Amino acid sequence: MNAEDKKYLAEIAANNNNWFDKPMRFANLTLVENDPGLYDLQFWLDYLKKTHIDCVTLSAGGIVAYYPTNIPFHRRSSWLGDMDPFGDLVLGARKLGIAVIARNDCQAVHQAAYEAHPEWILEDVNGNKLRHWENKELWVPCIFGSYGFDFMTEVYKEIMSNYSVDAVFNNHWGQHSTCYCENCRREFKKAYGMDLPRTFDVNDPQRSNYMKWSGEKMFQLINHWDSAVKKINPNSRFNPNTGHEKYQIDMVKLGEYASILNVDKQGRSGHEPVWSIGRTGKIFRSILGKKPVAGGYSIAPEGSYRWKDGVQGSPEMRIWHADGLASGMRPSWGKFSGVVYDTRWMKTIEDIFSWHHKWEKYMRNEESITDVGLVYGQLKEWGIFESHDIWGPKAVNFSKRGEDDNNMGMYHALVESRIPFDMVHVNKMDLEAIKKYKLLILPNITDMSDKQCEQIRQFVKQGGSIVTTYETSINDENGIKRGTFGLSDLFGVNYKASRGPVKNSYIKIEKDRLTGKYHPILEGLEDANRIINGSWQLDVEPIEKVENTPLTLIPAYPHMPMEDCYPRCLQTDVAQVYLREIGDSRIVYFPWNIDQTFWEAMFEDHLTLLSNSVKWALNREKLISVEGSGLIDISVWQQKESMTVHIVNLTNPRMFKAPFRELVPIGEQKVRVCIPTGKKVTQVRLLVTEVQPDFELDGDYLNISVPSILVNEVIAIDLV
Repeated sequence: MNAEDKKYLAEIAANNNNWFDKPMRFANLTLVENDPGLYDLQFWLDYLKKTHIDCVTLSAGGIVAYYPTNIPFHRRSSWLGDMDPFGDLVLGARKLGIAVIARNDCQAVHQAAYEAHPEWILEDVNGNKLRHWENKELWVPCIFGSYGFDFMTEVYKEIMSNYSVDAVFNNHWGQHSTCYCENCRREFKKAYGMDLPRTFDVNDPQRSNYMKWSGEKMFQLINHWDSAVKKINPNSRFNPNTGHEKYQIDMVKLGEYASILNVDKQGRSGHEPVWSIGRTGKIFRSILGKKPVAGGYSIAPEGSYRWKDGVQGSPEMRIWHADGLASGMRPSWGKFSGVVYDTRWMKTIEDIFSWHHKWEKYMRNEESITDVGLVYGQLKEWGIFESHDIWGPKAVNFSKRGEDDNNMGMYHALVESRIPFDMVHVNKMDLEAIKKYKLLILPNITDMSDKQCEQIRQFVKQGGSIVTTYETSINDENGIKRGTFGLSDLFGVNYKASRGPVKNSYIKIEKDRLTGKYHPILEGLEDANRIINGSWQLDVEPIEKVENTPLTLIPAYPHMPMEDCYPRCLQTDVAQVYLREIGDSRIVYFPWNIDQTFWEAMFEDHLTLLSNSVKWALNREKLISVEGSGLIDISVWQQKESMTVHIVNLTNPRMFKAPFRELVPIGEQKVRVCIPTGKKVTQVRLLVTEVQPDFELDGDYLNISVPSILVNEVIAIDLV
């Protein structure tokens, strides 16, 4: 790259201040080592233009340098010669008006670096230097030592000085396992006065302190790298790779730092619901607020066999895009290798991104419109993750009793109930953050600080309602068990004991003894008499006498042999739900794992209870209702001069098992949506089918019919 080109790039970067919120469509082109001389530069520049990309992430350095680096042991591609593919792509993208992020990967180093700098290499508990888990010719570096803080910093500085990119991104930048190198042992002992952990028990002080130390070191790296690139280009940032809520970093702190994030949730594999991309989007939006979230998904199928040159089918790509878009993410395609072996994906991506570009003004969301928040917390086991079996058996145990299953079950119940909602991080529950919600749902949020419990009390005091389950608030923020629930005053009960796993237990459906009527949470269960109970149950003691309860316990009895399978007790007065009304607030507490059991077994009765409980706790007309057949995911967004209703058609035999092979259309959906106060409707459009349907105004609500939906429909409502 000549001096004139460098000057041109520097001038663009200098004028590209506050660029983060401008891009709406993203792309990731990840080169492989032999791409120089093989890939077609103009082909990719043309495709970026065809897909209306306004921010692209391009391979720069780390394991392999795709530019003529001068840093020792920053290994140039063996095919590089006198070429500069990274520089060519940067220059071409800039001329198209596209923001550029430099992609780096520091998951491995080559033999020459290992021999010159053995201190860079990660060590296992026995002091062995670790080779890469897949390519045994490479070595795994310790990111917390001089490799991360010195070598990679010099790489970023060189890239920023020569190419003036908008941000530097690093893939696989976290520590891949507990490192026992001399530097890590020394720094951990200095910080906590103890040796590094040799167990994976989160209750072991060494392990729990290591988790804290590891998180602190990661933010030290983030700030160190960010400061280095900003000194060269004040408008730039370091952009860390992130994937999901189990990632080994404090999500709230990450949200405070980041100006923009590309979510590395590239696709689904195995038994995973298709709405998992939407859940990931909601999680990241819960920490980033109005800051942009790019939803990266791979052209290649995801899975343990890593077919990176493969191609996902069009139906799966379309539904993945639609649900990510509905969650508030901005779309991003990702291609591994600059050589295209299979072109079938290209038309699908071009269609999706061209449609998004056409209706961009309806995609620039300012706020979700919902009054329901689903609370989640990072699992305390997140810091144990020892990746890629480098310790032998993989040391991952995110959920010793399916703790995330509670949230997953509640999430799916809300989707099936057609209730739009936000995710709310447990560490972001100050009144300012949650004041928009009428209802907060806490699905077995076991670990809650006194401050968080008080935030929920204040929420209720202000008229908010809650639906909660099982062991919510039984522990403090450190996982130490309280004598009773931190929120026992709201639940109306105190904790006594836990039972589980429980087999063959049931719940009796009860009428109100005074009125002879069934409670509203039993709607649809009036003729059931009894339903299935959960697999984990709590013994609780009411603080005040409970006169009536809609659900009572039928204790477990033998399920084998069949001759012994009969109830020993047909009637108790042990409540299986506690309902309270405090002013304008309503509280529903289930002392059993209804959400987790629903996720495991998908019993319709549990869905009915959860759906009815949310409806009763809200105690007002829903902001949106959609009537019709099929399984759909709904979200509502407000833009500067409009609002949109996203309806995603999840109806498919492969909804829980990737990939979609075909798209199954659903019929008419009758939509009733509340118009924001002070706004007037001027026009309504269906953006997917591109028609202007008839609509009816009924007070504050708009009624409209959507004739059919194949993948998704977006109702755009212009407002003044």
